[in-house]
Amino acid sequence: MKFEWQYTGSQPRKLRAALKHEGVSASLIKVAVYQGGKMQINGEDRWTVDLVNPGDYFSLILPPEKPNDNVIPSNLPIQIVYEDRDFLILNKPAGVATVPAHHVTVADSLVNRVRNYYERQGYENLVIHVATRLDKDTSGLVVFPKHRFAHAVMDQQLKKHQVKKNYYAVVGGQINTPHGYIDAPIDRDPEKFVSRTVISTGKPSVTEYWLEKSSVQMSLLRIRLHTGRTHQIRVHFQYLGHPLIGDEMYGGKQIISRQALHCYWMKFYSPFKQQWIEVHAPVPEDMLNLINSFYLLNRLIRSVEHKQVQDKQRPFVIR
Repeated sequence: MKFEWQYTGSQPRKLRAALKHEGVSASLIKVAVYQGGKMQINGEDRWTVDLVNPGDYFSLILPPEKPNDNVIPSNLPIQIVYEDRDFLILNKPAGVATVPAHHVTVADSLVNRVRNYYERQGYENLVIHVATRLDKDTSGLVVFPKHRFAHAVMDQQLKKHQVKKNYYAVVGGQINTPHGYIDAPIDRDPEKFVSRTVISTGKPSVTEYWLEKSSVQMSLLRIRLHTGRTHQIRVHFQYLGHPLIGDEMYGGKQIISRQALHCYWMKFYSPFKQQWIEVHAPVPEDMLNLINSFYLLNRLIRSVEHKQVQDKQRPFVIR
């Protein structure tokens, strides 16, 4: 796979430095040097110490990646939200794992499904790179970089908190604050193997939220992560005393069969296209039904409250 740029500097520069300026890591340069790739200036093979002059075209050519034979293709469907040469973005349904689980014999995860899709499309690179993950019972947007360079780019943006992701969540109980931050460190629960907890010795974790609708029974929130800890949203709202509806692990009410959490919006920068990529995923039916029942419940409560007020205001008449 070939990546090419035109050098716009005013002074000659070594090829290594020019590539680094375009986001090419030292490990990718090693792949080009030692694993069958190439570096070129104006279409001719060159070394990292060779000079790139103003106006020159320089390029990185990476060899095909060897696929993991342990990833078994699955012919179950995927829902593509966006695709170009460098990125594939899917809308993951609840109940499907992002990556294969070691303890599950059935080879079905998004990774298995994407492997099948790549093979059917005849793509040169069959290695499945996953940049963002969602819990099995969380729905929404997941990014698959289609080659190691794109994966490295996404990793850097994630480390610098440049990838923006928004979620919808329905939590138990009434939240009255219209906008807030939860700044509470998270780490593994010392008493449990899988779950996480807020703990003073944990990693810094920040969640921002906006209140969309609220009642005594539940609240609809729009959420943005400023860090990316495992189970972060689920743990933070349990910590507030408002666990997600359906989240059995963290004490949520079992009104639906999974945690009411959906990643509906994402935005990140593609240096390959030199533009921002912004994608949306519609809210799935089970959460829509929950939200609609929530609105109907609110209307019913308001109707009952209004009737109670009217009854109090109605004069008492002895017949």
